Amino acid sequence: MNKKVTAAITAVGGYVPEYRLTNFELEKMVDTNDEWIRTRTGISERRIQKGDGLATSDMVVPAVKELLEKRGIDAMEIDLMIVATVTPDMVFPATANIACDKLGAKNAWGFDLAAACSGFLFALTTGASFIESGRYKKVVVVGADKMSAIIDYTDRNTCVLFGDGAGAVLLEPNYDGYGVQDSILRTDGSGASFLHMKAGGSLRPATAETVANKEHYAFQEGQSVFKFAVKGMADVSAELLERNNLTGDDIAWLVPHQANKRIIDATANRMGLSPEKVMLNIERYGNTTAATIPLCLWEWKKQLNKGDLIVLAAFGGGFTWGATLVKWEY
Repeated sequence: MNKKVTAAITAVGGYVPEYRLTNFELEKMVDTNDEWIRTRTGISERRIQKGDGLATSDMVVPAVKELLEKRGIDAMEIDLMIVATVTPDMVFPATANIACDKLGAKNAWGFDLAAACSGFLFALTTGASFIESGRYKKVVVVGADKMSAIIDYTDRNTCVLFGDGAGAVLLEPNYDGYGVQDSILRTDGSGASFLHMKAGGSLRPATAETVANKEHYAFQEGQSVFKFAVKGMADVSAELLERNNLTGDDIAWLVPHQANKRIIDATANRMGLSPEKVMLNIERYGNTTAATIPLCLWEWKKQLNKGDLIVLAAFGGGFTWGATLVKWEY
């Protein structure tokens, strides 16, 4: 009898740029202050990728290199790379293609996946499906965003929230039930008006006018997004537990998208989880969009034990949201 194949996370890598943009620096740029930012978002500083000619792929590469090193494998062994990002190096070719070239992953094919802050979860579920199909043995799933490239640093509502970073996981076949167990993923395009980038696509191609009107920056209607996010992320996480006959007591860690401390608290409460079971690094990195969840796994990997059940939960622009149940493998 063939044992069921599951996609286990066998290695994690991460990368954040050196430069720290603190709340105190932002005070000099826009009308805001450290206390206001910390009480409303939980953020003290965020990392910014500085330097000419550096793009999202330049954060993907060191994150994946670390993962390969940890696992003791060569880039040539990667079968597939999925990069979740809304800040690709360019519209095409895909950042995954560019990163594979820089890594020397000549046997891999790959593509980008755009689902804003839920991108990593969508990519993880997609990557797991390729492993479960039996067709691929080593799938790298990356969440990476250079949000500083699309943020208006004169808009005090958005510029305090976002940072740059990349996190990556390696998925491999497992026959003992470890890895991705279940996902509930949702999209609702009617949320597009609340969180989007207006120009740069086929609807509004770049013109002198779109640039002058600042339409190539991320736009967010904070209050509406906050309300939707609290409900969406909390509901789907509770639904995932219920569907798998689990309670908060069975969960070792909640790995939430790091958008806002209050959204995270609401999700943990809904799941019946105590604060010490919640991974938090928003204070140091801010919202790195698709990178937040893998960066948490990267920072907490020493505290994860084999067999731990963890819930990854996210909410993103346009709207996208979801929750994934993972049984930790190593």
